[in-house]
Amino acid sequence: MKGSDSLKEYVKASIKDVDVVFNIVQESIKSTYPKYYPKEVVDFFCELHCKDNITKDIHDGLVGMLLVDGVCVGTGCFRENHITRVYVSPAQQGKGYGSYVMNCLESIISANYSKAVLDASLPASHLYEKRGYSTIEHCKRPVKNDVILVYEVMEKELKTNQTRIDYDGRKFIPMENTENGEVDGNTIFHYHQNGNDFSADYSGGEIKKGYMIGKVSDNGELDFYYEHVNVDDVIRAGKCHSVPRLNNDGKLELHEEWQWLNGDCTSGKSVVVEP
Repeated sequence: MKGSDSLKEYVKASIKDVDVVFNIVQESIKSTYPKYYPKEVVDFFCELHCKDNITKDIHDGLVGMLLVDGVCVGTGCFRENHITRVYVSPAQQGKGYGSYVMNCLESIISANYSKAVLDASLPASHLYEKRGYSTIEHCKRPVKNDVILVYEVMEKELKTNQTRIDYDGRKFIPMENTENGEVDGNTIFHYHQNGNDFSADYSGGEIKKGYMIGKVSDNGELDFYYEHVNVDDVIRAGKCHSVPRLNNDGKLELHEEWQWLNGDCTSGKSVVVEP
């Protein structure tokens, strides 16, 4: 995926971000929709996604922003299991950022619902079909000057609904660790998940190379074994129980209790967080 070497973060928008989100939405609508819709429909979408509506959704904690190297390039919004607003800045389209936002929204929704639903405009319906969405209703809505807006209501069975959280593709870095631990802020964990099966690889800091393997429970908690080679060429192994929490920035934290299974066999605690 293009842009994969950049640092991508999907974060919850705050009131101070209203103008940034509003501008991306409006620019995207005015750039793309005239190719598919008459002016009356374009105006309808601009009014639907006005600053007041975006402000309300941000206030309700439903709006996210995709930051790439610290710059907002896209936005997503949901209410319950309904995805309501996904837009990427026109200058940043074609780089996979829309798919990244959708992945994040589906992951959030899957914590409480087995299906995601959305209203698909003409320019987006074929893209959603590629993501596994299917049309459940063909809808028409009158707008100004007797013009009719045609759109699709689509839904998707979420594959991640086996567990409350989908860890696949997520990255974590240590934020806290007891002194007998070996990872630090320079260690990066890459998580993978298939159903309830969990694995990860990690390296950096005092760790040359490490692996984790275990299970994800339905409530999102992790139980796994880990093994790595440190910079002193010593092999260390242990087991860990990890409990997820969502922090104030909307990022996932894992609060962990672990024990070495070789060496001094001591126990410890750590916290890792999404960068």
